[in-house]
Amino acid sequence: MTQIKRKVHVIGINSFEFKELPLRLQKLFIKTENIAVPDPYFADIKLWAKDNTKNKKLFFASRSNNKMINWLKSKKTDVILFSRGDPLWFGIGRLLLENFSKEELSFYPSNTCFQLAFSKLKISWQEATYVSIHGRDSTKLIEALKLKPSSLAIITDSNNNGLEIIQNNLLELNLENFYDFWICEEIGFEKEKIRKFNLKEKLPTDISNLNIAVLLKREKDIQGKAIPLFGLKDDTYKTFEDRPNLLTKREVRIQILADLELPENGTIWDIGAGCGSIGLEALKLRPNLKLFCIDKRIGSKELISANARRLGVAPKDIFEEDINNLINSKNINSLKKINRIIIGGCDIKTKLRIINVLSKDMNCGDIVAIPLIDIQTIKDLRETLKENNFEVNLNLIQTYKSLSISEGIRMDPNNPVFLLRGRKLF
Repeated sequence: MTQIKRKVHVIGINSFEFKELPLRLQKLFIKTENIAVPDPYFADIKLWAKDNTKNKKLFFASRSNNKMINWLKSKKTDVILFSRGDPLWFGIGRLLLENFSKEELSFYPSNTCFQLAFSKLKISWQEATYVSIHGRDSTKLIEALKLKPSSLAIITDSNNNGLEIIQNNLLELNLENFYDFWICEEIGFEKEKIRKFNLKEKLPTDISNLNIAVLLKREKDIQGKAIPLFGLKDDTYKTFEDRPNLLTKREVRIQILADLELPENGTIWDIGAGCGSIGLEALKLRPNLKLFCIDKRIGSKELISANARRLGVAPKDIFEEDINNLINSKNINSLKKINRIIIGGCDIKTKLRIINVLSKDMNCGDIVAIPLIDIQTIKDLRETLKENNFEVNLNLIQTYKSLSISEGIRMDPNNPVFLLRGRKLF
């Protein structure tokens, strides 16, 4: 096997100061003839040769394309290719490994732009999420935003309006009040700027093409702020970061509240309440209702209470326990005479028991609403409602949200939800 003697030295930099290179890399630069430099750094790196060596250099203005790969392959002696930060971290390294053997490549990473950005912002970065939309579509970005990480760093693409796409995606996903939006320009270099922008305002035109975006979750204070009467945005509600399914999405919540045909007075039970979004919004619409929230998950009572304070409403009671235990208790009789029931977040056996037990004390015109994602359970629930003298109808709620991409927009589907509703006949 022929030993490869020629090397491609891939050097990550975060400064245009030659003296900030480690001494061994300064020496490597001085003795190496072939130098490939990305367009944005070309003029500055070329000055290194003028100021620090008399050796003749052959410079090549590189881009991440076949032309660069062919140039590197054409060289018979060692080559230096400059990169930003760590070449193997969302950088040129992956492309080089696809086109050269590992024996031909040597990597010399510097601090990544993300490391530098978080150090400047004085924020821990160990739990941050990282995404690149440079030369890529924004699918990964949208997926990351939907998970609502506490911090998200994004390598942008100035050629495809990357910052505008990020801004639009945040607005489209109703996250404009969820994150602080930082743009770090030429991070680590002489013209470094770190600025926070308002997502609802147009971005200035003087932002450098060398930039990354950092999104940091903000602590929200909803109390005292004007919120709409109906159709509250999802980010109005507090929920646990690791359990986003505790929240019923806005589009589904609106339909459930409409189907409940909320009376001015009466009693409503929100079973499997999660963060309380449906019941609390019902109480906001009809303040005279008596709302009972039931959820067995630890911490649910405090979570629902916090959201109640945000909305300025007061449930009659919040039970942090299994609905089966509540039904079995002696207190159940004092809580009956229910006019509206929302059943979510429990197994099919429990749902059937709720209908069979609680519907006996419901009056003509009272309503049960059951949002479902499992089509297999619909038949049994529908039959049980009918057996208990309910008029039954079923709707499929399927909504789409427009999201900005580099080519324009795409329609992104929300998870479909079946809404089973029963109205008591007699």
